[in-house]
Amino acid sequence: MPDSRATSHNSRKLPSWLRRPLPAGESFIHTEQVLSSLNLPTICFIANCPNRGQCWASGTATVLILGGICTRNCKFCSVPAGKPAPPDPTEPARIAEMAKKLALKYLVITSVDRDDLPDGGAGHFRDCINEVRRQRPEMKFEILTPDFHNCQTDALKILHETLPFVFAHNIETVPSLYPLARAGGDYQRSLDLLRLAKETYDNVPTKSSIMLGLGETDAEVEQTLKDLRGVACNRITIGQYLKPSKNSLEVVQYIPPEKFDFWKQKAFQLGFSWVCSSPFARSSYLAEQENTL
Repeated sequence: MPDSRATSHNSRKLPSWLRRPLPAGESFIHTEQVLSSLNLPTICFIANCPNRGQCWASGTATVLILGGICTRNCKFCSVPAGKPAPPDPTEPARIAEMAKKLALKYLVITSVDRDDLPDGGAGHFRDCINEVRRQRPEMKFEILTPDFHNCQTDALKILHETLPFVFAHNIETVPSLYPLARAGGDYQRSLDLLRLAKETYDNVPTKSSIMLGLGETDAEVEQTLKDLRGVACNRITIGQYLKPSKNSLEVVQYIPPEKFDFWKQKAFQLGFSWVCSSPFARSSYLAEQENTL
């Protein structure tokens, strides 16, 4: 396959394979109304996810807890940075109510980075899961966590109380692009969290995600996949980076669908047990279809 590095002129026109109809339909409207009535933000909306229409139409959503203000300012993301409010003690009950109203069976919970909290927000993840599970014992969970800077061991101990779940943390991009795209993060720290989660939790699938189109090379992508397998990460999503706001990084290249097929096969060859690789793949996209817990 040809190398995927390209220059920014490729980003000026959205290719046909990245165009989708505007969201509509009764299920979509119902999901939107429920989330709005309970004042529950979703990463679907805040991050301008292109899959919002498809997911909401099927009655699924990824809930964003701990507020909509992040303590970091990653340039690939549209979530605003600043000083967030303290965790809302009513949020677990509102999420449980949402799960009931939408009749969910599989819930993905994620959060902004909360470097201001001693546990990185792990205790609030725990409280949300426990309350939903109290009201809906059959619910299955995937948690997509921040990197728990300076408190990884303590955070994983707190989350241990809420097993079982799929544990996900996104590597996001290749290490050479961290200073540009993820200045607040650290590549090795993210790998360490995935390794520690695998060591801490018995038989828990671990999962990560990488964006393409920011200027990475094929060799860098392959090495990142190998690094993830090196910490026993089981599942991977590989998707196209799309500029979510005017202040976000520009797209360097739109990767064609056949290249995502190539990476899917490569990931399976490297030993991943589940792979979602397509232009629209996102970390929680089709998450319910991988539910094997």
